[in-house]
Amino acid sequence: MTAAPIDWVDIPAGVLQRGTPAEQLDAVVARYAETGVPAAWYLKEVPRASVPVPAFRIARTPVTVAQWTPFAAATGRPVPAEPAQHPVFGVTWADAAEFCVWMTERLGHEVRLPTETEWERAARGDDDREFPWGDEYRPGLANLWDLGVGTTTAVGSFPAGASPFGVLDMVGNVDEWTSTRYSPYPDAPAEVPALEGWAFDPHITRGGAFRHDRDLARCARRHGAYEADLRAIGVGFRLAADAV
Repeated sequence: MTAAPIDWVDIPAGVLQRGTPAEQLDAVVARYAETGVPAAWYLKEVPRASVPVPAFRIARTPVTVAQWTPFAAATGRPVPAEPAQHPVFGVTWADAAEFCVWMTERLGHEVRLPTETEWERAARGDDDREFPWGDEYRPGLANLWDLGVGTTTAVGSFPAGASPFGVLDMVGNVDEWTSTRYSPYPDAPAEVPALEGWAFDPHITRGGAFRHDRDLARCARRHGAYEADLRAIGVGFRLAADAV
């Protein structure tokens, strides 16, 4: 079986307004108070920083079952039961990284997981918008808990929720691995933990899945896989590559 093609989106070099300003933290906590998320979880986004990001490419959608199946067949992994155009989920970070190596061998150029900074740049664009589509949360633009589906949907099902660069499913559907291991941002408040020893894996995930609330749809929200059952929490991934 051959690998399914990747629809790449070219992300130009630019400056990312990364994270959340400390003076806005109380307002963020209040805005999502009904989700029950404690302030400490948002504190990991502080401080805001202007971060230059070189040009790169990112897949328009998360890796699908169709793209994953040839890899699964070649490596003896189970083939997911979900439809071909749904995102694969329940994937460990190590398996996602191995898939990148497998794709690299077939495409003839390096394929990798995006860094946390690249992910936020692809989601946020050139401004400091709160969500990929703008500053206000709008139900129905992503497959999150409030949609009530309870599982994945076909990738690209929410085109109105695209990022400024046209990247789809940046939030909802599946939570996405990055290549970045968790650590506090430079100059983070002292209360931010140096390590998250309670996490199942040390790598940052972004975007939230079908089981998550709207707070995880925020471009700045950084978190991790805190449960061992990666299917239950909907962890998947998308691909990135250096600019051509």
